[in-house]
Amino acid sequence: MASVVAELDPKELWKHFDALTRIPRPSTKEAAAREYVLGIAKRHGLEITGDKVGNVVIRKPAHAGRERAIPALLQGHLDMVCEKNEGVAHNFDTDPIQVLRDGDWLKAKDTTLGADNGVGVAASLAVMESDNVKHGPLEFVFTIDEETGLTGAAEFPGGLLQSKYFLNLDNEEKGTICIGCSGGLNTMARRKVKMKPATQNAGWRLKVSGLKGGHSGVDIHQGRGNALRILGRFLQSAMEKLPVEVADITGGSARNAIPREAFAVVALDKPKEKDFRAMAEAAQSEWKSDLGGFDPGVQITVEKAEKPSQVLDHEDAKKTAELLASMPHGVLAMSPDIAGLVQTSTNLATIARKDGYIEIGTSQRSAIESSKLAAARMVKTVCELAGFEVASSGGYPGWKPEPQSEIIQKLQKVHEQVFGAPAKLIAMHAGLECGVIGEKYPGMQMASFGPTIVDPHSPHERVEISSVQGFWRYLVAVLEAI
Repeated sequence: MASVVAELDPKELWKHFDALTRIPRPSTKEAAAREYVLGIAKRHGLEITGDKVGNVVIRKPAHAGRERAIPALLQGHLDMVCEKNEGVAHNFDTDPIQVLRDGDWLKAKDTTLGADNGVGVAASLAVMESDNVKHGPLEFVFTIDEETGLTGAAEFPGGLLQSKYFLNLDNEEKGTICIGCSGGLNTMARRKVKMKPATQNAGWRLKVSGLKGGHSGVDIHQGRGNALRILGRFLQSAMEKLPVEVADITGGSARNAIPREAFAVVALDKPKEKDFRAMAEAAQSEWKSDLGGFDPGVQITVEKAEKPSQVLDHEDAKKTAELLASMPHGVLAMSPDIAGLVQTSTNLATIARKDGYIEIGTSQRSAIESSKLAAARMVKTVCELAGFEVASSGGYPGWKPEPQSEIIQKLQKVHEQVFGAPAKLIAMHAGLECGVIGEKYPGMQMASFGPTIVDPHSPHERVEISSVQGFWRYLVAVLEAI
């Protein structure tokens, strides 16, 4: 069956995006995608280099007559967020993405699409192959493991790049140029737990689902529900009113995704089923009222399950539920300088029982380093009060906006020529790799732009086809003008 993107324009870009959807590329497992990129570079006789962790740098000489142009680079990341709805039989390590078209939008069947950052990577590859784009000396940077904490960018060495202009192709809103971003930090809480024999005679699976989720930087201000907090609050209440014994608890998928789903397996005597279900129905009604139009699909359901033989010690279960219900989550401060921009936030992201511990993952973001560290300290304090050990890792810097830089002035001039108006200059509450890599190259001027991608990091992810066409026209015009 022909691909739904086979006939889309620009064909030189979409053919590579189509290929990438067929290549499994979860974070840390980008080897096949990297080989695809290297194969194209080798076929065209381009210079290839890289680093010890797997980031790739490819150099392409200037188009005839553009040899004296200022060197620039195009950058994108090879990995994608792997999110799917519960019950969907999709293995991200082996299965291709099933791409669907809905009018002017592309989406995937029940999974993330990988337009973040597949479209940016595909655009770079199209430029790499092109004989028609009249560009100056170019470098192409393809990084790994961006989605779990910008790890590839963090390990990227100084002294490798030659370009003055750094063009990141990972922005997700047409008509905008991103000129700054937040720094981030991961904070993990762990509690050693005891297991004991279950005393209740029936098993139940509690499920929180139907939430939108989304990117913990881009969507943190949208008022969406957090499945872990909802689950924690319900368990806290249920354990106060019924002899509920918690056997397992899990939820969330990644530190940079707002958790959409969470689950708990509990033991509770069969005669208490009616009361337990009534509590779930009441809690669902309360959350629907609380979230309103921000997240109207929230569901709290109870399913019959096999009775667990072992359950968590009551105190361990109680402290875990209390922490989930009380953990800071969401916007902590708005920017005083840029209207509508979140300045500092924290995301309650994941929970799992592993190797005798309950582990809770969170992430903090801020454009201000001291505020980022203060947010992490606040989370650490709350976790320690609940008897959890806490450690932070994966910190990365923010990127200070420079709206008057030479590259921004050039990009604005081209934007007016192509679209008839200047772009809106924005800063992102998400982390961008140009901020991390750029810190190692003082004097390098940076900008980020791209097509419109909605709901990245969730199975609702979709990309606007017409915006990709505009993105390609703009990228070509920029490369020919700088």
